[in-house]
Amino acid sequence: MRKTVLFIIIITAMGLLAGCSGKGGDTINIGVAGPMTGDQSKMGMDFKNGVTLAVEQWNSKGGVLGKKVVVQIEDDQHDPKQAVAIANKLVNEGAAGVIGHFNSSCSIPASKIYEDGGVPMITPATTNPQLTEQGFWNVFRVCGRDDQQGKVAAEFVSKDLGKKRIAVLHDKTTYGQGLANEFQKNLSGSAKVVYYGSIIQGDKDFKSVLTSIKETNPEIIYFGGIYPEAGLMMKQAREIGLDATFVSGDGSIDPKLLDIAGAAAEGTYLSFSPDPVNIPSAKGFLDEYHKRFGEHGPYSIYAYDAANILLKSINTVGSVDGKAVADAIHKGSFDGALGKVEFDKKGDNKIAHYVMWQVKGGKFVQVTN
Repeated sequence: MRKTVLFIIIITAMGLLAGCSGKGGDTINIGVAGPMTGDQSKMGMDFKNGVTLAVEQWNSKGGVLGKKVVVQIEDDQHDPKQAVAIANKLVNEGAAGVIGHFNSSCSIPASKIYEDGGVPMITPATTNPQLTEQGFWNVFRVCGRDDQQGKVAAEFVSKDLGKKRIAVLHDKTTYGQGLANEFQKNLSGSAKVVYYGSIIQGDKDFKSVLTSIKETNPEIIYFGGIYPEAGLMMKQAREIGLDATFVSGDGSIDPKLLDIAGAAAEGTYLSFSPDPVNIPSAKGFLDEYHKRFGEHGPYSIYAYDAANILLKSINTVGSVDGKAVADAIHKGSFDGALGKVEFDKKGDNKIAHYVMWQVKGGKFVQVTN
């Protein structure tokens, strides 16, 4: 008898817990996935803060569909296997949608889990074209693609700077190698790749590869990768007397790069989106974010817009049904902090735009429009 009563109590408790979260309860749960710990944690925390701000604003107005929105933070440690594990967790725990992931190597395998589980996924930062070329109905990106930013950087180096001798490096990741290859593919005129090679993400000593690069006498070193390795390479290049100008992409444009590289980062060029300080629609976000969290990161505003797109779409369809929400995202036109966002059939942002930045006086300064 006691066992029977205990069993009934347990089942009842489980039912009550299920009714308080997930897709069918009193709250709407959305996941935020990215590197929340480790050497890329700055990017993950930018995601977390951007989504948190959006959710706080919705909840202050009564939530979505009369329910409080709850943010579930998951750390993929920029590890593809961990990304798949937390994707399964978010699906199984009834996430109505996911904002993430950061790294292409994580977003691509995780996206299949979300598709199978019927969960919309909006990445603020994954730029590898393969993500949306898979043809999944549930996958969107607020940012642009590497075939866009690689071309912008290559044309800038070839035409604007007129450089001829180019070394190309990448970190062997889906993002880093893909971006480096897009850059190389779009070089034009008399620009010539005099060195092509790779490093291993997580390594700390790059002097051997930099010494080999130095022997080719490059004017430019293009790096496809993330700021922890980029910053160390810049610093070590100067230590061995290699004074070529570094060029990199959106994975490197973070204040952490300047902390790591110090004065060695001066003069570096990076491809990224336009400065939100000059975008009128971003002012409200920037004011609130700075008040709440301090200085924004490169992808804070993208995470904020992604969360608002997801929540607005849920509110529009009056449901957390994944396919209905994804359909609303495909059809919708969203006025975000970065401006208007619309998605094509693949889930790519139709209006993504890249410009070039440069480190000047220890700060990132936009140098093209």
